Amino acid sequence: MKRERLDFLADNPFYTKRFAYYVGRRCRAATVKDIAKELRLDWHTVKELDKQYMKAQLAKAGKPRPRVIGIDEISIRKGHTYRIVVSDLEKARPIWFGGQDRSEQSLTQFFNELGKAKSAKIRLAVMDMWKPFRNATEACAPQTAILYDKFHVLRHLGEALDQVRKSEYGRLSGKDRRFIKGQKYTLLSRRDNLDLKGRQALKTLLRVNKRLNTAYLLKESFGQLWSYEREGWARRFFENWKTALKWQRLRPYEKFAEMIERHWQGVAAYSRPENKVSLGFVEGLNNKIRVIQRRAYGLRDEDYLRLKILSSMLPEL
Repeated sequence: MKRERLDFLADNPFYTKRFAYYVGRRCRAATVKDIAKELRLDWHTVKELDKQYMKAQLAKAGKPRPRVIGIDEISIRKGHTYRIVVSDLEKARPIWFGGQDRSEQSLTQFFNELGKAKSAKIRLAVMDMWKPFRNATEACAPQTAILYDKFHVLRHLGEALDQVRKSEYGRLSGKDRRFIKGQKYTLLSRRDNLDLKGRQALKTLLRVNKRLNTAYLLKESFGQLWSYEREGWARRFFENWKTALKWQRLRPYEKFAEMIERHWQGVAAYSRPENKVSLGFVEGLNNKIRVIQRRAYGLRDEDYLRLKILSSMLPEL
């Protein structure tokens, strides 16, 4: 007896590969439930066809050989349950999803799966200021330069500004509070991103409260740090920024400056020309993952989520 393989069939022999790819393309923009209802198929059948499509996408993309990586964690469910996502920033696509948490041991799994030869070719790693990520990278890829993600740094600065806002709200009383109440996101937003009403509220708030005015101006000016092309210039700017904090009684900002001082090498690494990479990709990927999670609400298949994330930036077949 002889069995011939029919390449045009999907893994599920009741359907052709072309139909499986059609289902996979539709599932990129809609839920499995909606596609099952549209095509009058079982929910599990649609899911399996979608998984075959995503595996074919990953096979066509080939094995990753990253030189610049972005490392971040995502929460997959309530209760501080995290997984790590590693991206190839030069090819703008996620290449690894795994681990049991956001520990050093979990990130080490990525480097072990990548292999020593490929790990030795990584020249830059972009991450937040989470010590286990730095330790794992330095241990498994010691030649790699570490760069702290601009958006995570600015998030810490935004938290410092919000602490100043809360302290001012607690210090004042009566009618003086009305300018501060409900203005959290107005202060955290860039002036250019506010509508007319928001700009007017911000202008009024900064006019009547000197401390918040100083804190807001310091927050807005700090972004200039990433525009320098030499570390010496960046350092001079940071020293001037710290000097501006004197006598301002902005303790949250002083703590932020101390944190930047401790992690200076990872912040200043962006001033080197070879490290000018797109820092917005990791943040944009996180937003895309949140959309995937909302679309797959209630889905407990972690392997399916892994395939969704790893294929999210790949072209259609």
